[in-house]
Amino acid sequence: MGAWMLLALFTLVGEWYGRCYGCLEEERNGLLEIQSLIDPYGLFLGDWRLENGNCCEWDGIECDNTTRRVIQLSLNNARDFSLGDWVLNASLFQPFKELQSLELRWTRLAGCLENEGFEVLSSKLRELDLRYNGFNNDKSILSCFNGNLSTLKSLDLSDNWLTGGSGFKVLSSRLKKLENLDLSWNQFNDSIFPSLTGFSSLKSLDLSRNQLTGSINSFEIISSHLGKLENLDLSYNNIFNDNILSHLRGFSHLKSLNLSGNVLLGSTTVNGKVVNISGLFRQFVVFIQKSSHYSISVLYHRFKNLIKITLNFLIAWTFFNSSTLEELHLDRTSLPINFLQNIGALPALKALSVGECDLHGTLPAQGWCELKNLKHLNLFENNLGGSLPDCLGNLSSLQLLEVSNNQFTGNIAFGPLTNLISLEFLSLSNNLFEIPTSMKPFMNHSSLKIFSSENNRLVTEPAAFVNLIPKFQLVFFSLSKTSEALNVAIPDFLYYQYDLITLDLSHNNITGMFPSWLLKNNTRMEELYLSENSFIGTLQLPDHPYLNMTKLDISNNNMKGQIPKDICLIFPNLNTLRMPKNGFTGCIPSCLGNISSLEILDLSNNQLSTVKLEQLSTIWFLKLSNNNLGGQIPISVFNSSGLAFLYLSGNNFWGQISDFPLYGWKAWNVLNLSNNQFSGMLPRSFVNFTFLTAIDMSKNHFKGPIPRDFCKLDELEYLDLSENNLSGYIPSCLISPPSLIHVHLSKNRLSGPLTYGFYNSSSLVTMDVRDNSFTDSIPNWIGNLSSLSVLLLRANHFDGELPVQLCLLEQLSILDVSQNQLSGPLPSCLGNLTFKESSQKTSTDLIYGTGSTMERAYYETMGTPLVDIMDILAKEIWLNFTEVIEFRTKNMYYSYKGKILSYMSGIDLSNNSFIGAIPPEFGNLSEILSLNLSHNNLTGSVPATFSNLKHIESLDLSYNNLNGVIPPQLTEITTLEVFSVAHNNLSGRTPEGKYQFGTFDESCYEGNLFLCGPPLRNNCSEEAVLSQPVPNDEQGDDGFIDMEFFYISFGVCYTVVVMTIAAVLYINPYWRCRWLYFIEDCIDTCYYFVVASFLKFSNFIR
Repeated sequence: MGAWMLLALFTLVGEWYGRCYGCLEEERNGLLEIQSLIDPYGLFLGDWRLENGNCCEWDGIECDNTTRRVIQLSLNNARDFSLGDWVLNASLFQPFKELQSLELRWTRLAGCLENEGFEVLSSKLRELDLRYNGFNNDKSILSCFNGNLSTLKSLDLSDNWLTGGSGFKVLSSRLKKLENLDLSWNQFNDSIFPSLTGFSSLKSLDLSRNQLTGSINSFEIISSHLGKLENLDLSYNNIFNDNILSHLRGFSHLKSLNLSGNVLLGSTTVNGKVVNISGLFRQFVVFIQKSSHYSISVLYHRFKNLIKITLNFLIAWTFFNSSTLEELHLDRTSLPINFLQNIGALPALKALSVGECDLHGTLPAQGWCELKNLKHLNLFENNLGGSLPDCLGNLSSLQLLEVSNNQFTGNIAFGPLTNLISLEFLSLSNNLFEIPTSMKPFMNHSSLKIFSSENNRLVTEPAAFVNLIPKFQLVFFSLSKTSEALNVAIPDFLYYQYDLITLDLSHNNITGMFPSWLLKNNTRMEELYLSENSFIGTLQLPDHPYLNMTKLDISNNNMKGQIPKDICLIFPNLNTLRMPKNGFTGCIPSCLGNISSLEILDLSNNQLSTVKLEQLSTIWFLKLSNNNLGGQIPISVFNSSGLAFLYLSGNNFWGQISDFPLYGWKAWNVLNLSNNQFSGMLPRSFVNFTFLTAIDMSKNHFKGPIPRDFCKLDELEYLDLSENNLSGYIPSCLISPPSLIHVHLSKNRLSGPLTYGFYNSSSLVTMDVRDNSFTDSIPNWIGNLSSLSVLLLRANHFDGELPVQLCLLEQLSILDVSQNQLSGPLPSCLGNLTFKESSQKTSTDLIYGTGSTMERAYYETMGTPLVDIMDILAKEIWLNFTEVIEFRTKNMYYSYKGKILSYMSGIDLSNNSFIGAIPPEFGNLSEILSLNLSHNNLTGSVPATFSNLKHIESLDLSYNNLNGVIPPQLTEITTLEVFSVAHNNLSGRTPEGKYQFGTFDESCYEGNLFLCGPPLRNNCSEEAVLSQPVPNDEQGDDGFIDMEFFYISFGVCYTVVVMTIAAVLYINPYWRCRWLYFIEDCIDTCYYFVVASFLKFSNFIR
């Protein structure tokens, strides 16, 4: 007995010794030699040190537990690039006698020394990874494979610069047993195919993202030689010849085929059947699993973009045995309406995925319901509606059901889901379902682990169903964004859940105190989302630490009080803490900066008053906007190497930041210091923030010019310097940031002409330079801004004519040039603008992230999914700048943002000196919402074509010299809210008071002397009305008389004629005498005529 115990002790000691010293001294010395050659300064392999004797624990090293020899060596991205290209001496790896896997990606490997290739390595080498290197021809590859590597099974040469050549024919003779070959992301053409015929043992071949065209002979060649091929990836190449499909039958063992990102043209013949696929193929993946031990879900997850393919074409591929087909993935394809009904007999099918296929109508009760062995069903994002059919309950083996993003209806308590007791995963989000808060329909679903329901209707149930104890223990539960706010409490069944990892109850208006009991019951909880509810009171935390908690979101509730000082002790491993839009007061715990894992901290929109910013500078994303914080910003904040997103807007910070010395390169992305009390010059040192994508320093007291250093911010997308005291010209070099999207420089004292600063900025969407002192004309290069959607030039000193180049801006939706000194006629081509809805002008999306641990939780509890649903459940994080645009309409200034801004469209040309008639073409602006032409010198009539402005809400033509009648057709506009033609020379009757025109008062028409009818006080006489001509836009001004001009011209002409006659009579005595004789004769004649007429009249009376 003692001998056995002694043997066990020696075994334990030996195991301990092996783990402590890990690898043999020979191999440890070999590793140190490698480090000295590829990383002499210890930048990447810092823990490879002699004092760390256990080299099996060094980065990139894996040892065999028994022999203590290195079996895997990873030097990925571990070589100093400043050393130049690497010509390898593979004898460096000879000390590793049992090496099985060698990874050398991203090392600038360009070849090997003569006779020092990989053939000198261990005979046990199975995997060799050479991706992302500098191999560019046959010679460079063959220099590393001079001899036979009979044991090599897997070779990765992707992402090099390889082109087609005969070198792979030689290589195939040296790699006889190679089974996996990855040649993706190179520059191969069809000439590579004959060189691959020697790889007779190949089971997996990846040629994606090359320059293949798929000639017929190419596939005939490889299909006859690569008989063992199971996985073939030809995705994302050039246009393929459609006949390749018939030649793929030669791959008798093919299980996985990827033709994604290609276009097949014409028709093809498969087993004697002609299949028309003209114009259908863009992306195509079909995955097949013939035995339970073989899984290709990982490959499928990588290649998600699938082709448009018809059902008939799929069935025509008869070299796939339908009796063995286990996985069918047709996501993002164009399928017949009756596809599910006529899917056919597929007795072995376990996974069916038809997401985003534009299937519509109701689910049929035949076909797919007969797939008795189906385990995973994905109907994500179609247009299916109605209730779930009862036959769904017959799929007793179903474990995963994904039906989100459809239009299904009905209360799930009375549908077929209650019979699917094998369900482990159920996603019902974004439908019209009624979801009981009690989860009663699933009380007997003991296998249920994941349940997701967002954007459905939450319904309560009678008290009899409350406090039911379910048989399931969920790991993921999402019941958020319900369509009706019920003011309900947290569902009672959650009191009996103890395995939750992720819980999302956001956007439900749930009331009550913060549910700390959820944390006590679920010690494995990692993510808790309770935002957009009505929780009240203070934040009460549990008594002991929760090491698993990484994400806590209680934003937009009614909580108050101080943030607990022990929050760092309770949640020491937080990654995300979001508590904005509450009523928290007091100080921000400085200990949050000591949580090394904390990356996102959002405490904005509270009433916090104290913060030590220097202690939070290690956090990657820090948002403290709209609090009562103040003081100066420490220099250490701007010199932080960890901080990338800083939002301090809407506080009382002050001081000058232009004097801050910045040291070294910074990886900042966003800097928002708006609406504070900063002063002084703008800092020039921001050029050190190489990756700055957004700067907002508006609403401060900065002065001086805009630094030219801003031009060096090549990644800048958003720039807001409005409402400061900046002066001088705009730097002409602002053309430099090629990605600049939104620019706000309004309400400063900038002057001079608009230089070529934004010339040819094709990405610019918003240009706001309102309320400055810019001069000269609007430059013609404005037409080069092809993406420009918002152009605000109001309240400057621009003169000259409105450039016709504005008509080239197809994306333009908001134009404001009011309060300038512009003149000349209005360009008629402005009527060609379309004013399309645009979401691009609403915000700048800076970064996207997935914050959910759902994928890991799924794999831990359910294994590998047969269909791709991880992205559906991932929590999205959007970090953006929301655009706010100020525009005058309906006689007021409004601020537009979000969805409303995307729909907003308008033109404001008011308060200038434009002349001439209003172009009838303006009536083509059928989508415009606001048009303001007031306070100009426009003449002519109101175009009758304005009746085509079917969506207009505000039309202001006041304070011009318009004449004629108001077109009666305008009453057809039913959307008009504000209308004014006041202070013109209009005449005739006002429009009939129907629809919107019945709501306009006298002020809309005042200042037109010859205008009559309600709501004006002067009534119209019938003669006056009948005498008024109806305006005709095609006649222009020919049929109308400007009465004011007529009276003035008549008076002038009359005066000139009288003065001319008087001058002639004064100069010439003879004509003067003749004129006086003529007048005397006329008087005598008139006298005797009157006397004679009087005598005759007297005699007549007698």
